[in-house]
Amino acid sequence: MTLLLAGDIGGTKSLLRLVEMLTVADTSGTFQIDTLYEGIYSSQEYPDLVPIVGQFFQEASQKLGEVPEPKGACFAIAGPVIGHKSVLTNLSWTLTTDRLEKELNIPHVKLINDFVAVGYGVLGMNQADLHTLQPGESQTAAPIAVIGAGTGLGQGFLIRHLDEYFVYPSEGGHADFAPRTGIEFELLQDLRQRENIDRVSVERVVSGMGIASIYQFLRDRAIAAGKDVSPADKDPADISQAALEKSDPICEQTLQMFVEAYGASAGNLALKLLPYGGLYLAGGIAAKILPLITEGDRFINSFNQKGRVSPLVEKVPVHIVLNPQVGLIGAAICAARL
Repeated sequence: MTLLLAGDIGGTKSLLRLVEMLTVADTSGTFQIDTLYEGIYSSQEYPDLVPIVGQFFQEASQKLGEVPEPKGACFAIAGPVIGHKSVLTNLSWTLTTDRLEKELNIPHVKLINDFVAVGYGVLGMNQADLHTLQPGESQTAAPIAVIGAGTGLGQGFLIRHLDEYFVYPSEGGHADFAPRTGIEFELLQDLRQRENIDRVSVERVVSGMGIASIYQFLRDRAIAAGKDVSPADKDPADISQAALEKSDPICEQTLQMFVEAYGASAGNLALKLLPYGGLYLAGGIAAKILPLITEGDRFINSFNQKGRVSPLVEKVPVHIVLNPQVGLIGAAICAARL
């Protein structure tokens, strides 16, 4: 039995999963994974990743009857990975593949950015893990795009070579925010003045902080118009929940603007890549606000509103990833390729 170790390593928690990669389901690079053991650990309580893995192995051995000996490992890191090294932003950890291979006694170790892991993870999704917004016209071997609003706005893409997809990172979330309506132009000016910046990236609108910024803009706008408004101290989760409950008109309008901007940004990514293998919405927000994404086809209408080239993006399959462990699954798939 060939064992593999997958990890999703963040500043707050680290998730580890021991898996057996059973089969390649088809030539598209889709994997079937059998999970043998999984553990969650508080990253802040450990000086390094190595003792976490050591504890994980001890716990896993009690279930399996022997100390696991993975042949490969892949760790998705919430931070930049340069070459074979990563320095975690919120931890005093410096990870290198050669040290991890030696100290963990694992022949092959790979470090990847957490959103690259999401890119691999979409290859392991089944229909139950997805909500399809637009079936499109899927094409075998075409590029795949991944976009995810969360703390920031992650983007990436997959290109197929022979029988395998390869994942590539992108910094498209830092592209310019492109307002399309009068109120979005007002938002752009508000962000420039409020943040004292000359340039506004799309991430400042399509992200958790973007939800907070849109809400503040709309609230100030309502106050200037002499309207009674709710208290200002709302975080993105509270704003989203109020919008889902339809208990606060400003929160509802906030999420409407957010969803439209999200759809337009995803549509721009689709124009650049023509991802007829599918465009996947990951990140921490889309699945949580699914009713608002689908309400009135607000997202997909903004996605497809591309003037004379709209027919091109209307053919792109668009899916929301519902599985919150897509990154961990992606790390396992990446480990299998080592």
